[in-house]
Amino acid sequence: MAESPTVQPEAGTWLESWLRACAELDRLQAGNPLLDAVIDEVDGRRIRVGDRWLHDFASCNYLGLDREVIEGIPAYLDRWGTHPGWSRMLGSPVLYEQIEAELRELLGVEDALLLPTLTHIHAAVIPVLADGGTVLLDARAHKTIHDGAVIARARGATLERCAHDDPDDLERLLRQHPRGPRLICTDGINSMTGNPPRLAELAALARAYDAILYVDDGHGFGVVGERSREELCPYGRRGNGVVRHLGERYDNVVLTAGFSKAYSSLLAFIACPSPVKRLLKITAPPYLYSGPSPIASLASTLLGLQVNASRGDELRAMLYGKTQRVLDHLEKLGAATLNTSSFPIIEVPLADADDLDLVGATLFERGIYATLAFYPGVPRHEVGFRLQLTAANTNDQVDALLVVLDELADREVLRTGP
Repeated sequence: MAESPTVQPEAGTWLESWLRACAELDRLQAGNPLLDAVIDEVDGRRIRVGDRWLHDFASCNYLGLDREVIEGIPAYLDRWGTHPGWSRMLGSPVLYEQIEAELRELLGVEDALLLPTLTHIHAAVIPVLADGGTVLLDARAHKTIHDGAVIARARGATLERCAHDDPDDLERLLRQHPRGPRLICTDGINSMTGNPPRLAELAALARAYDAILYVDDGHGFGVVGERSREELCPYGRRGNGVVRHLGERYDNVVLTAGFSKAYSSLLAFIACPSPVKRLLKITAPPYLYSGPSPIASLASTLLGLQVNASRGDELRAMLYGKTQRVLDHLEKLGAATLNTSSFPIIEVPLADADDLDLVGATLFERGIYATLAFYPGVPRHEVGFRLQLTAANTNDQVDALLVVLDELADREVLRTGP
């Protein structure tokens, strides 16, 4: 049988332009085993890719709840089926209201609205809140926040980027752009550095200039929470997010986050005043038209919230201990990391960005699965790899990771210094 011809983009076409713009990622996906992998089997925090088993330090399943809640899911499936057939505009299983009530109590907010993903939320909510006003976008905000801001601009809003976590630059732009409504968009716990923002200063500016501070805490919710004398580790208690962790209040602050990380569920939320929730229920396409989350995800969220209430702080203490082991080891090696918070996202930059292929292949060969931090996803001087610790990673797996970090340090491919 004749082989199918390979389709090559014609010079000057839109396809060639896109491939040229994404050439580095396209090349990495084609040749590096840490990208675009097919996972054949999962066993705890071990994964099998082809015939090779690896310790998984790329998962964001921070609390490691999936095995713990799985036995409770079938009862929900028996009652509700696998997937509700209605858009939320038409009808929602009462599970949604139960989760939203739990969120109101956990976060200490006036109201909350559940939608399938944070990507849905940013694309739908940022344009509504910005209206024809001004979006002030942190330079390191997550790509999905950026995309939501671009949609807002297409609908008439002004879009300005401000220096990362820089209240002075933000205030300069607030003075330059008086047209409201004004929406300040930033990450909570940053998805690459693992560090929190200067939230108190950003929130104070939002209140002083009658703006809304829009925070994506996808990596903080479930991990960091309110501080108290009874806390078991510096992550705080209850996992109720970066706003409570940093002792802030919700005046002029809208919090978004998801359950896809700490709770391993396809579900996300926006915590906001009740009038804003009512507005979104008649304006947000994911509420009006999108398919809802599967019943198993709603069930795993409710079951996970029960585990969080009973022993979530113990899981977070375990997570902190494992994360701190890795950070302490990197410090002993003299290796740089962007993490200054001890939260469980550790990006390790390379001395030379051109070594990314070599380092990725080495990690894979040594049985470590990690997240590659490639340019232009990160600035060139931050190219390296990201490690995410979870409560389900074993101490033996952390031991194996430290041995591989020793090898990379001996080969002088890790960037040194603070």
